[in-house]
Amino acid sequence: MPIVPVDPAHPSAFRAAIAAAARQIASGELVAFPTETVYGLGADATNGEALARVFETKGRPRINPLIVHVESAKAARRLVQFNPLALKLAEAFWPGGLTLVLPKTAKCPVHDLASAGLPTLAIRVPAHPVAQALILSAGVPIAAPSANASGEPSPTRAAHVAESLGEALTILDAGPCNAGLESTVIGFDGRQAVLLRPGATAREDIETITGPLAVASDDESRPSSPGRLLRHYAPAAKLRLNAEAPRSGELYIAFGPTDVDDALQLSEAGSTREAAANLFALLREADKRGAKAVAVAPIPASGLGEAINDRLARAAAAQD
Repeated sequence: MPIVPVDPAHPSAFRAAIAAAARQIASGELVAFPTETVYGLGADATNGEALARVFETKGRPRINPLIVHVESAKAARRLVQFNPLALKLAEAFWPGGLTLVLPKTAKCPVHDLASAGLPTLAIRVPAHPVAQALILSAGVPIAAPSANASGEPSPTRAAHVAESLGEALTILDAGPCNAGLESTVIGFDGRQAVLLRPGATAREDIETITGPLAVASDDESRPSSPGRLLRHYAPAAKLRLNAEAPRSGELYIAFGPTDVDDALQLSEAGSTREAAANLFALLREADKRGAKAVAVAPIPASGLGEAINDRLARAAAAQD
């Protein structure tokens, strides 16, 4: 099936493409679609066979939970139980790049495969108009991990999905993703909010509501949310982090002005927001160039830099 352009500026073609993709979701097929964070591999979250196809297509361990996407906080309340702090976070950041991990309701229709058998569910309301339209048209919650083979850099363009998963999959193409990093994931330990995965919503912004966040440690034997596996987001090239300059034979990924020839640039202006949007595309570009070794410039730890450094550390850990 082809890559299908979807543009809300062309309403008739947009509606037709969304309706066709929604029929595929409802029939148990998979559809790749854009969110503001990265492209997702969507399936009906209530359909166990469809979810099994997600894990099989990605080569994803079944212990790794999926994020379920819904159209609104009202829809989310049918699936999970909100505490007062979670409600405040939803009001502040939904729709947007924040995922909440909360206990499932007694009649939650989402299949246990989506939550990897855990009593909690990772849930998000995406802001992207294509994601919103697809969820509404399909009429079901949509589970959607990143639309790439497990362990690879996440896709921020439709072409990345096709390169990773092949073109036998319907891919809705709305251009590059704005954020370029997966959502931030927040869980709860009693009344304490816990950072499970840094991402597209900066910790500092969340802490204006929650106060200081606790930070979960990695547990690869039973991850409590997506993005907790240590080995993740890795290109084929060997990564060296916090490099002030490349060594012989290394391709350089710069942050800020550089005089290194043929360097890839996360953000010449030193913007972590721009760097986040470019990160996965540049890791993929390094592989396209045939780089065997890549040196990455230091990235500030503040703001979205925390999430960028998290992804780079996990990418490098995959190669140790």
